[in-house]
Amino acid sequence: MTAIRITAVALSALLTTPAVVAESPTRAAAAPYVPCPTVKPPAPPPAAPSPPPVRPADQAVGGEALATAGLSIPAGAPMAPAVTATSWVVADLDSGAVLGGCGPHELRTPASVQKMLLAATLMPRLDPAQVVEVTRADLQDLDPASSLMGVAEGGRYSIESLWLGLLLKSGNDAANVLARVGGGTAGRQGGVQAMNDEAHRLGANQTHAATPSGLDGPGQYTSAYDLALIARATYARADFRRYIATRVAEIPAAPGTPGFAITHDNTLLDHYAGTLGGKTGFTDLARQTYVGVAERNGRRLAVTLLGAETAPLGSLGESAALLDWGFALSPNASVGRLVTPDEKKDERPVAAVKGERHGQAASSSAVPLRTALGAGVAVVLAVLLLAAPWRRKGVRRAADQPVLSPQSGADRSPSEP
Repeated sequence: MTAIRITAVALSALLTTPAVVAESPTRAAAAPYVPCPTVKPPAPPPAAPSPPPVRPADQAVGGEALATAGLSIPAGAPMAPAVTATSWVVADLDSGAVLGGCGPHELRTPASVQKMLLAATLMPRLDPAQVVEVTRADLQDLDPASSLMGVAEGGRYSIESLWLGLLLKSGNDAANVLARVGGGTAGRQGGVQAMNDEAHRLGANQTHAATPSGLDGPGQYTSAYDLALIARATYARADFRRYIATRVAEIPAAPGTPGFAITHDNTLLDHYAGTLGGKTGFTDLARQTYVGVAERNGRRLAVTLLGAETAPLGSLGESAALLDWGFALSPNASVGRLVTPDEKKDERPVAAVKGERHGQAASSSAVPLRTALGAGVAVVLAVLLLAAPWRRKGVRRAADQPVLSPQSGADRSPSEP
């Protein structure tokens, strides 16, 4: 009975020890809310459904200062310019530093900047010299008034030509063809699934693609922060940088289809010094969106913005103002960082705390350590009590009975931090 007495004493000590609080590593305190500087557009935007709330686990990715629906800029930095965009980020592509943002993790509708994710996903997989034929299904669900490259049913085009049509003219037709080819046997939907897989790999966990082109689809959202991650991935590729900086491209003729020229619709290439390229977007739901990169004095800054209005500056004018602001900051200034694909990400779901306010992270859950340990000791005590009669009767395990060893660490799934 000595073992039982010792266990009982240990149990009593544990249950009278002050609780130690274990905090969830997936939650972080929200940054203090500071309103973003805004300018009122001449005409109010049309009503749109509210996006889903941001998951607490996603809110502080890249740094706790980014866990806000408002403004996040370095201490002592000049005030960011007033814009109509509902969310934006300025980041250094090379260092990964986030220089500032407005609602960086807020969910917004992407429009055609979604095509950046299509490029990040399929450029590594598709041979640019491969020639593919356009099918009726590639074109049948497209509005003729939407942005199109101009491919024809039955026409044969190289993958490289389709990339140029996608990035220069924001071709929704090119997006459908590329997604179908890249999706393999699963077709276009396979390409969309690959886009979502790539977003997850990059750490862009707030991004969900429903269409390859960025045309509005159910549950299709992204964030300004996620777009900066995607921009960093695409601009790391020499072929993407070449395509996105092209002013005019000639699409060669093929049997049964005439050749034609396409011109880049991003006017910042010729009107903002150092522009390396960019991607515009617009739908009635998303409003104006933009992702662009410029270089100055050896620094490459990306700007991503969502929900801008056409006046007074439009997405291009607002992007130029934000880039000017970013380039004026010290190279060491930052409020966070862009995560990298090789970082471990916590996959455990985090439930929002009831009553939390918009833009505020949920408070950390607390579990008393004494409760968990006390329960464990209670189980040990019960086992000893049950085993005592057998020990008194002299029952012993046979010498040839196998001993079950604990499962080795190599067989367990490693826990995520």
